[in-house]
Amino acid sequence: MASDNESDAELDENYYTFLNLPRDATPEQINSAYRKQSRIYHPDKHQDPESKQKAEMMFNRTKRAYEVLSDPHQRAIYDSVGEKGLKTEGWEIVHRTKTPAEIREEYERLAQAAAERRLQQRTNPRGNITINVNATEIFTPYDDSEMPRVEIGSMSIAQSIEAPITRKDMIVMSGNLYSSNGTGNGGFMIAGRRLLNKGWLEVCLGAGNGFLLGLKGGRTLTSKITVNGGTNMNFQENGVIPAVFSTLAVQLDKHTIGSLTLNAGPQSSMTTQIDHSTDQHAISTSFVLGTPHIYFGMSYTRKMLESEMKLKLAAKVGTFGFMGEYGVEKKVSKYSSLVATVSIGVPSGVILKLKIIRSNQSYVFPIHLSDEIVPAAVFYASVTPIIAWFFVKKVIMDPMEADRKNIEVERTKRQNEQRLITKKLEAMAAIHLMQSTYNRITNEEQARKGLIINRAIYGCLSENSTQFKPEASHDVTIPIQCLVRDGILQLYESSKSDLPGFFDPSLGDDKILRIEYTFNDVPKTINVKDNEPVRLPG
Repeated sequence: MASDNESDAELDENYYTFLNLPRDATPEQINSAYRKQSRIYHPDKHQDPESKQKAEMMFNRTKRAYEVLSDPHQRAIYDSVGEKGLKTEGWEIVHRTKTPAEIREEYERLAQAAAERRLQQRTNPRGNITINVNATEIFTPYDDSEMPRVEIGSMSIAQSIEAPITRKDMIVMSGNLYSSNGTGNGGFMIAGRRLLNKGWLEVCLGAGNGFLLGLKGGRTLTSKITVNGGTNMNFQENGVIPAVFSTLAVQLDKHTIGSLTLNAGPQSSMTTQIDHSTDQHAISTSFVLGTPHIYFGMSYTRKMLESEMKLKLAAKVGTFGFMGEYGVEKKVSKYSSLVATVSIGVPSGVILKLKIIRSNQSYVFPIHLSDEIVPAAVFYASVTPIIAWFFVKKVIMDPMEADRKNIEVERTKRQNEQRLITKKLEAMAAIHLMQSTYNRITNEEQARKGLIINRAIYGCLSENSTQFKPEASHDVTIPIQCLVRDGILQLYESSKSDLPGFFDPSLGDDKILRIEYTFNDVPKTINVKDNEPVRLPG
């Protein structure tokens, strides 16, 4: 069975390029392109068995491209999520008037459901490791003869595993360890969770600081209201300590959720929170009334989607004092992110928090720089992550990204090896079938002193050279000439490898199309990047 990564590596068919159409092609343009290619590839146009077999192969591709692009529903799916969307089960129940955004959302839902079925029996590990570092002596006076001490103040580890038993039942096992100043404690918990109609129910047993018995549950009351709650009974030497908690969440509008959380137990509290999130930003406000503190908090996140970065600002004020935070989160790979946050407050002082997120695992390093708000500590807390990021990016990330790209290209080549061979055979078949069309168009253009393609090569150039690599290029003179219509060659913005008579000679490498042509008896040569549009004469 193919993994998700393997599925991502599969090459996608570009039906627009195969028919040499723009992405916004009208139904009339689609019909016209289909008719033109059908005249070349229809099996009835060829008599000998070899040509007829090649024609059937190319006509089936032409017919498939036409079927998708001429059907508004299939075209909408294809435009939104590509060919893989057409292979996803469940589209028959999707309304045909959905917008592209809704189609993409529906595809993601269907794909996620398929992934959940594939991963039904796999565990889902989650974890958090936090190491608190005390570096306050760096920014406080000390004897010049002594080096400032940097030590680990505490460390905590939490891990959990979710193991599906059936489509509705799951076992969750979790554990945690905490150590500070030579002493520590820990705990273990196992829970059984069952999905119910519009809700869920969980029973948990734990051991650590006494025996723990808990019951949790949640239910969707309406399309906009959900409620979660539960109770714990902690059996300790000095008695039983009960705790009750509940959360009511309300969808206020498309982008806003409000919630009210109540906790009754050793540390009782009531929390009111409003979260507003869009594609560009997120704002969260909360008010906590409880023991031992009462405070108000607000945070703002600016989402920079193009650079895969988030800028964060947060502030909190209450009976404990106040605290302000600013930081940045940068996505460094599909599953990994780096986070750096500077916290300034009273009485906490200055803290630099570094966080590494890898899939469902996170590693947190809070570094306590100063007990007071010292300008030098604030400066170095702000500058150090920037300098470290540029160093790590240059020395570690960029070489790793280059290696990852090479590995991805090799993996894609291996996975699509048979498909690439098939595409090459199809290209050769197409060129064979184009011969009569090529002769006709060439004669017509010569008669009018129009656009004559003398030579066209598609592929990769040798390093520091204007010459093509023989093993990574091929002649596409015939396919290019066959695309000339009334003295004009029009190619659209997409990879040329999907044009009839073309194939990708070197997957993952930069390619160009070189066209040597004559127009009005004047010879010219142009080099065109793989995805660059072309219009000749220009």
